Amino acid sequence: MEFRPHPGFGVEVHGANLAALDDAGFRSLEEQFFRRQVMVVRGQKLAARQFLDFARRLGPPEPHVIDQFRHPEYPDILILSNVQKNGVPAGLADAGTYFHTDYSYLEQPARATTLYSIQVPSVGGDTLFANQYAAYDDLPAAMKKRIEPLVALHHYGNRDNLDEATRTVASVLTEEQKERVPWVKHRIARRHPVTGRTALYAVNGTSFGIEGMPEDEALSLLRELAQHSTQEKYRCRVKYGVGDVAIWDNASLLHSATLTAPENPRTLWRITIKEERKT
Repeated sequence: MEFRPHPGFGVEVHGANLAALDDAGFRSLEEQFFRRQVMVVRGQKLAARQFLDFARRLGPPEPHVIDQFRHPEYPDILILSNVQKNGVPAGLADAGTYFHTDYSYLEQPARATTLYSIQVPSVGGDTLFANQYAAYDDLPAAMKKRIEPLVALHHYGNRDNLDEATRTVASVLTEEQKERVPWVKHRIARRHPVTGRTALYAVNGTSFGIEGMPEDEALSLLRELAQHSTQEKYRCRVKYGVGDVAIWDNASLLHSATLTAPENPRTLWRITIKEERKT
């Protein structure tokens, strides 16, 4: 198993077999994951159960609130796809084409997200990541002091697209699904539960306000932090091949999917792992 770090953050893994990874190999993988934040394990051949078994080694899976696109045998797996079969979507086509953090709208947020690439488009389909450790570290001391006590108010969706105009119909929640995702609170400057480092947490996407702060002031601050934290210098781009497994650390990253046209089919399996305790 060979680790090839990218500049700044991120790492590619070559020569691994996730279906037959021993404990020592998994410990090495997990250590690199928390050190490098996003990892791509190239060239896997996994059945759905094998993918799920590997993901469970990272922690307990949390099924997505959008349950109509869960795997028919393994509901912890969410199918992401722009393919339609007989006019019916085969999976969730829009999994967040804006910078966000998975499950930041839940009280118990996500530890890791894993993606297994089944079908790769000829153009596009990349994922963008933004390093929130580095974004926090670069803040002026006065801003760090200002945000240290602040708690953001989170809800499912994108605060900059309240009418969901750019999302596909299949990705909009039903009324019953909306009832399962009430408002939650998370610190803006959040201490990572594993590494102990401080990162900006979900300052774009699901953060709609700040506890105890007027709405206009809160949105202005959140947008200022989002603009800062998604600058090009904090980003990396992941390109997928068939059989690649991507794993990323939601507590220290923002990420953005990219939509692909139906004539460029794309299908992935996704499992999201929740943190085992709230921090």
